Amino acid sequence: MALSSSQPPYLNPIIPFSGKIQGGLQDGLKITLTGNVLYYNGTRFAVNFHSGPSDNDIAFHFNPRFEEGGYVVCNTKQNGCWGPEERKMHMPFQMGNPFELCFLVDSYNFKVTVNGSHFVQYSHRVPFHRVDTLSISGAVHLSYIGFQNMRATPMQPAFSTVQFSQTACFPPRPKGRKPKSPGTWQANAAPITQTVIHTMQSAPGQMFLNPVIPPMAYPNPTYSMPFFTSIPGGLYPSKSIIVSGTVLPSAQRFHINLRCGSDIAFHLNPRFDENTVVRNTQVNGSWGSEERSLPRKMPFVRGQSFSVWIMCEGHCLKVSVDGQHLLEYCHRLKNLPAINSLEVAGDIQLTHVQT
Repeated sequence: MALSSSQPPYLNPIIPFSGKIQGGLQDGLKITLTGNVLYYNGTRFAVNFHSGPSDNDIAFHFNPRFEEGGYVVCNTKQNGCWGPEERKMHMPFQMGNPFELCFLVDSYNFKVTVNGSHFVQYSHRVPFHRVDTLSISGAVHLSYIGFQNMRATPMQPAFSTVQFSQTACFPPRPKGRKPKSPGTWQANAAPITQTVIHTMQSAPGQMFLNPVIPPMAYPNPTYSMPFFTSIPGGLYPSKSIIVSGTVLPSAQRFHINLRCGSDIAFHLNPRFDENTVVRNTQVNGSWGSEERSLPRKMPFVRGQSFSVWIMCEGHCLKVSVDGQHLLEYCHRLKNLPAINSLEVAGDIQLTHVQT
């Protein structure tokens, strides 16, 4: 089933947070939050789905409490009055640790998963289509709030719809290294099926095809490092890639590579030991000239979460960090569809990848 983005994600939102859910809640809408539980700022946090901007009508109140051994309260507030609590006497979060929290809406309830595992179902007490606002408060830091319509049907293509299967491509592991235990998502799992939709694009005096490929999200926060995966369809104008994570407190460097076979089309390399972000391209094992200048201060901080958004355009890649534009990198390898794999490695903990 193809996934379509219902609205742009909120990147590194400030807590307390309140934001609109464009079009309101719908059957099949999945809302994903990634972040860290804080050691300070209290012993609770809450995710609320509101009907309207005020807190008088909360369709679903999801409230982890790190008290009395830890438990989670679920409830609904109508006209300013809370209903009966539903308590789950289990705490799936750990203070100081990254997490991934998903809410999937269907006709009967909210299905909640934490770190890829089912946690609780909460039956609707009020019509869910009235909900149009999401708020988060308490002892939590978020790097990403994303929206996906799991049941959306793609727009009718101008030409054809083609099915293909593609699995992640892992480079050969160097000899002598101890194999890492596999993560939840594995390269040799069932192939990922994507739908390629060809849409008509026009330019002065010409017509051409542009593949529109739904993004693939890998939301499990337990990633084996280094992390490798495919970019279905390769790069093309309007294609975006999101990498979110947390920089380790003792970090020296990490890198995000967009690869074209054995070549590296784009090397994004934050270096804390040099307080800069190096960009480069490697062809046939040889590096080109480095780009180091930045229009603002180093956007990555040891011990803090981040979200990198790489947007492909016809002549360059545009890179934003935590929602703020950082740099542009002109394409040195021009065959964009051949740039079809992503590598992330170094001194970080990954929490979200979308290609």
